[in-house]
Amino acid sequence: MVTHFDASLDAISVHHIGNQANNEMYALSKQPLGLNDEILPKLLMKYFLTPFEKSTEVYHLMHPSDLELNTVYHFATEVFDDAEKFHGASEQIAKYLYNVSNHPNIKPGELYVVLFRNVQIEGNELDVLGIFKSENKETYLKVYPDTGGFTVDYEENAININKLDKGVLIFNIEKENGYKVVVIDKNTGGQDAAVYWKDQFLQLKIRNDSFNQTNNTLSIYKNFVTQKLDDEFEMSKADKIDLLNRSMKYFKEKETFDLDEFAGEVIGNQEAIESFKTYKNNYEQEFDSPIHDTFEISGNAVKKQQRVYKSVLKLDKNFHIYIHGDNKLIEKGFDDDKAMNYYKVYFKEEQ
Repeated sequence: MVTHFDASLDAISVHHIGNQANNEMYALSKQPLGLNDEILPKLLMKYFLTPFEKSTEVYHLMHPSDLELNTVYHFATEVFDDAEKFHGASEQIAKYLYNVSNHPNIKPGELYVVLFRNVQIEGNELDVLGIFKSENKETYLKVYPDTGGFTVDYEENAININKLDKGVLIFNIEKENGYKVVVIDKNTGGQDAAVYWKDQFLQLKIRNDSFNQTNNTLSIYKNFVTQKLDDEFEMSKADKIDLLNRSMKYFKEKETFDLDEFAGEVIGNQEAIESFKTYKNNYEQEFDSPIHDTFEISGNAVKKQQRVYKSVLKLDKNFHIYIHGDNKLIEKGFDDDKAMNYYKVYFKEEQ
């Protein structure tokens, strides 16, 4: 989704962010970083942009009362309107990140604020404000040729350019909605510390596009089958797996989702259909995330959900049965003599 074949790095400022909960301070640079070397900008571009090439979820910056009160949105707008204000804005962004770094498990690190040109998302080449934080350091060995052999040295607290800890790209488009935003967050410091980047610093909401609609519908349906159906219907695990397989088949074969069509072809039972629609409505109200009755199906979202859709029936620790087709070819029973459950599987030939 994000490509950078024609992108360039226009400006970069580097600051250090401590953890105020641990009485650590922040340190601001006085001016943007000079990039006179030809190799360094290429390395930085790889470090900052390559991790986003597989990003599929697009967000918007948000604020519960007024978008202008979102600090990152405010300074991104300032930079997009006047690039001369870039470094000053980077200092304010650094101070704001420091203020929300108030959990003791948040790691200190360098903050990079970068202005890019011609980064592409969804077919548009745009100016982008990038904000990145490096939290994890590594030790590297260096080997130098020496007279008659080699010398080995090392460098501590160095950054691996193939491992971006935290980053966000803010694209100068859809300003009125909070810009298009993609994010990287390799959580460190535990769950309590993990929320500060997306939720406290950036304040993101996911864009309600076809990817999100597809992803949410598949996720809701999976939870409905695996968690809710037991409350109202008596179903075997094999039947549940069959329902999941049928839903995945529907999303793979169709280009457009239609709620009534999906309910009829996949669920079938009228009581279960009404239960699913109620379950879906409850989700929409709880998370304030409406899902349309019809929408274009996103192939990327289907691939993502396929990884967590399970078609495996686990029997104690002895057997796994993979169910991919007709569930009428598998029967469940109980053996009184052995006092154990069993499955009977029908097939025409071994492969």
